[in-house]
Amino acid sequence: MRTLTRHSALCGAVVVALLAGQARAADPIKLRVADSFPSGHYIGEKITKVWLAELTKRSNGAVTFEYYPGEQLGKVKDMLTLTQSGVTDIGYVPPSFVTDKMPLSAVAELPASFTESCQGTMAYFKLARDGGILDQREFKPTGIRLLYTIVLPPYQVFLGKKKIENLKSIEGLKIRSSGGAKELAVRKLGAVPISMSTPEVYEALSRGTIDGMLFPFSSIYSYDLQGLLKSTTVGENFGSFVVNYVISERKWKTLPADVRKLFDSMAEETSRRACGISQAGEKADQERLGKSGVELVTLSAADKAAVRQHMAGVNVEWAQGLDKRGKPGTEVLKAFEEALK
Repeated sequence: MRTLTRHSALCGAVVVALLAGQARAADPIKLRVADSFPSGHYIGEKITKVWLAELTKRSNGAVTFEYYPGEQLGKVKDMLTLTQSGVTDIGYVPPSFVTDKMPLSAVAELPASFTESCQGTMAYFKLARDGGILDQREFKPTGIRLLYTIVLPPYQVFLGKKKIENLKSIEGLKIRSSGGAKELAVRKLGAVPISMSTPEVYEALSRGTIDGMLFPFSSIYSYDLQGLLKSTTVGENFGSFVVNYVISERKWKTLPADVRKLFDSMAEETSRRACGISQAGEKADQERLGKSGVELVTLSAADKAAVRQHMAGVNVEWAQGLDKRGKPGTEVLKAFEEALK
């Protein structure tokens, strides 16, 4: 009887262990995703959240996500380190804020020859995904992999308390930039670049720490800046901004092959959808801002020609500066210009 009891107990234990193993095997993979966008920002709400929901749907629940917007897991300048170390599994890493580690990846932030988000986005995507020059020279050596990207529409000059009459109106002013190429652009305009992350702009502009900023129309309302503005340029290209969502290679290798394949299959699709949303928002918010009383300024033909000349100098200076540091700045710039074609 005791033998039978022990045998039954042993069988029961085996069954429980097998069921537990099956339950563990069926448990979904949960990944943390972090960025700096405030609640309601179109990138978080219309792009990232939709992307994550679609990944869960297409995987039949095999992969789920915890989303931490608004710098909940750390400052945007630290997001690369947080992703590499595993504090977050997927992080928003803009090249502007890690120029010491990924200077080449800011190539799409130069005042280049594209006028809409999707032109810049898909050219950059080609360089930064598997096998591209940016993937080989910076993403892989940094230990990260691009999941999706957006190159925002070309930035304009926005001023808080002053009307833009012409280019000379900008000279000597303190203009927020976001590092790298846009600092060069601000200097070419005769203004003083003040580098800061986007969440810091509202306070700096309201206190007068800065006179204005380089910014896209599509982010003005998301950061509640509309009430602080007097005037803005339209139709210029003072550079752009690259939004990259990345995962560390270390974390990537732990994911099942079918989950990795799903991420890969959605990379270009998500980037194309994202840039379309970004460009549509740019046009709508420009019109909305104009109707609210912010002056939309079209520069004269002479000033436009001067801007083109100044900005062309930015690209050459950026590339040559990297060449001197032993990095292929000119090669990457040429690759991006070719991809734009």
